[in-house]
Amino acid sequence: MNRTIDVLVVGGGPAGLATAARLAAAGAGRVEVLERERAAGGVPRHCARGGFGGLTGPAFARRAVRTAVRAGAVVRTGVSATGWAGPLTLEVTAPTGLERITARAVVLAAGARERPRSARPVPGARPDGVLSTGELQQSVELFGLRGERIGRRAVVVGSDPIARHAVRTLRRAGVPVAAVVADRPYGPRLPAPALRGATVLELVGHGRLSGVLVRGADGRTGLLRCDTVVFTGDWLPDHELARSGGVPLDPATRGPSVDGALRTLVPGVFAAGNLLRGVEPGTVAAAEGRAVADAVLAHLSGAPWPEPGIPLRAEGALRRLTPGRLTGTATAPTLLLRPSERLAHAWLTIRQNERLLYERRLPALLVPHRSLRHAAVWAPDADPAGGPVVVTLGP
Repeated sequence: MNRTIDVLVVGGGPAGLATAARLAAAGAGRVEVLERERAAGGVPRHCARGGFGGLTGPAFARRAVRTAVRAGAVVRTGVSATGWAGPLTLEVTAPTGLERITARAVVLAAGARERPRSARPVPGARPDGVLSTGELQQSVELFGLRGERIGRRAVVVGSDPIARHAVRTLRRAGVPVAAVVADRPYGPRLPAPALRGATVLELVGHGRLSGVLVRGADGRTGLLRCDTVVFTGDWLPDHELARSGGVPLDPATRGPSVDGALRTLVPGVFAAGNLLRGVEPGTVAAAEGRAVADAVLAHLSGAPWPEPGIPLRAEGALRRLTPGRLTGTATAPTLLLRPSERLAHAWLTIRQNERLLYERRLPALLVPHRSLRHAAVWAPDADPAGGPVVVTLGP
């Protein structure tokens, strides 16, 4: 089946649904969302906690779906975009069969996924009882597993707030938590005994996990007995579709390279949400979805596609930044900066070919699990022909 629509949104999470809702409400024509899961809403569907704009995750997901549908968008579930048949034509697998959909604009909003347990760089076998946060949350919140069906004694591995949510999910399921192994010596307060600055050396057990070998901050090693371990964090952009379509990726984030309007280097193709860089809160992804809708509307109205622009490069203690390119430097985009370590009163320095564009000491405490928003007021001073702009965080 060959069909033509106005806007095709790939991914029915917070970013994709927010994009579709705004576009449909603005009269962008037929706006269609493809979601490969059996229900739309993305990761918040199985995050039974607050922190989603005053809502729990499931309530946030339901509201996002309801808003998009009421605005006039078509939300299709159990449907996967599997490849490209042209720059703006996608091959789609649906319960009704194979389709080929051509759109005037494509928005990639496939989100992020956790590194699978088979790819975690931890020695040992991969017995039953080794879970990611997503596997745990889906088992408990979507499928209702409790108690020994999850495990009898668990260890959580991670340093960011997701580890805290994993502990609470385990306790809701009736699974005792022996400890949290946190590789950083600092981090958010945890509702369980925390081994700060510790590292998991090996997974022990065959058939079923029997323990994890841990090296503490003092260098000593010991075995934590458990039959369940939950690895948290380590998010990766779900970029396979973008890469197969020839959409260039940002070398630092491994998500599509975008400018301040969330335009990729392929005319007519946009990207938004956690596909760009791994995990940010659902509210941030939804805000990007609304922002990219404005750029899509301009494109549909005939706005020219920009040149590649000026690359942005992260250095020092800056782990990653988005967007990764500057185009149309008459405006100042907002950057999301994610540090690699905790910094107090850090210096933010912006240079192009050793020319200082901006320098400021930041008053806030920067931590690796939270991004800093920075309005690039220096963007109009950047030279379009002057090479990459280097953004540095340092003490």
